[in-house]
Amino acid sequence: MTDTVVKTDLETGRKSRLSPEVRRGLLGLGLGNTLEWYDWMVFGLLSAFIGPKFFPSQDPVAATLSALAVFAVGFAFRPLGGILLGTFADRIGRRRVMLWSIMMMAITTLIIAVSPTYDQIGPAAGVILLVCRIVQGISTGVEAPLSTAHAVELVPEGREGFVAGIISFYVNAGILLASLVSYLSSLMLGGAVMADWGWRVPFIVGAAFGFVVVYLRRTLPETMRPEELANNSAKTVWGGVRKHWLSVLAITFVVGAAQAYNYAWNTGLPTAARTGFKEEATAVFALTTILGVVLVVGSLIISKVADGKSMSKWFLITRALAIPSVFLMLMYVKPGIAGFAAVLLGGSVVLVLNMTLYNVVTSSLMPKGCRGAGTALGYGLGVALFGGTASYLLVWLQSMNASWIFPVYVAVLSALSIVFYLLARKKNGIFIGR
Repeated sequence: MTDTVVKTDLETGRKSRLSPEVRRGLLGLGLGNTLEWYDWMVFGLLSAFIGPKFFPSQDPVAATLSALAVFAVGFAFRPLGGILLGTFADRIGRRRVMLWSIMMMAITTLIIAVSPTYDQIGPAAGVILLVCRIVQGISTGVEAPLSTAHAVELVPEGREGFVAGIISFYVNAGILLASLVSYLSSLMLGGAVMADWGWRVPFIVGAAFGFVVVYLRRTLPETMRPEELANNSAKTVWGGVRKHWLSVLAITFVVGAAQAYNYAWNTGLPTAARTGFKEEATAVFALTTILGVVLVVGSLIISKVADGKSMSKWFLITRALAIPSVFLMLMYVKPGIAGFAAVLLGGSVVLVLNMTLYNVVTSSLMPKGCRGAGTALGYGLGVALFGGTASYLLVWLQSMNASWIFPVYVAVLSALSIVFYLLARKKNGIFIGR
């Protein structure tokens, strides 16, 4: 914990106050999550427009699937980002790595915004897009898990629920902003212009926002003490990760199940609505914007309710609720914006519960000396194996008339995440909260 945090006696029921420096640190960390989720959501939401611009467009569905495949490739590189940048975070400190990750995201988002299309430069357009997504995958492989760990280390003990809620608020703000900017762009420019060049506008907005976050992160407080860094070689860091391998496995499934649910709701269902059921794009973006509002407001409510409570108990209850609720998507089996709205918003409450808590829960499973590498590795594996492929899998199964398989898949992932979490907690214990 930093010396700038003003603490009170938690046992009396009073909450420890946060200093201005810590609050500024939480702002910089949180807005980085906003940018990460904004960029990834925008790509998923606009994949039906991006695909025909970067890949052969004779078959719109095939071009969309190509874009979603690139979306998944970016996730495949998250474990590499977790290994490289997570190790650096445990060896040289959190602040510098947090600054690097957001710079990588801002620059590559700008490149996508101005990149030439397939009609202009041929297959090289797809290569540029792929390289940018790989760099972004490496960047985000450490962004979400390390920013949460960094935030938990900044605040006093007992405020983990507050961190869960406030970081989730910034994450959901990114999701909302992605939907809102996409909706407004579509509303103002129209579908034809969006398909032509209007899809670039949300990426330009994201790039500009990214450079603002780079500026804010220059003054992040460091939570690793000099003596901790001096004794933390790469061998020591990865020795700790190996010792806590069961915790890394649990993190992989805790993250993977939450992300599969999340990407199904935020990108998979909207993409299926536009490409499979030919729903009107502006109406779809309007509903995803409403979903974003639910997530933002819900995360703020949870930050108040869960502050000072047992994160372990909250996680187990909310993850168990995800198992039956994911089957709501089976209601959307034919064209109709009302059916899409019912599914999208019907699953939103359980979605916000799961997306608020999972990163703090995963941070609690690793000790501080290898927390950066361990949580980033587990997070990267979880989103690469289960999160990044969710949108593609959902759309593909729908095209094969086998939509029922996807909710079974997510339900199994959710059940496994509970089992592995309980096993890791029993074997290694938890290192943050209770």
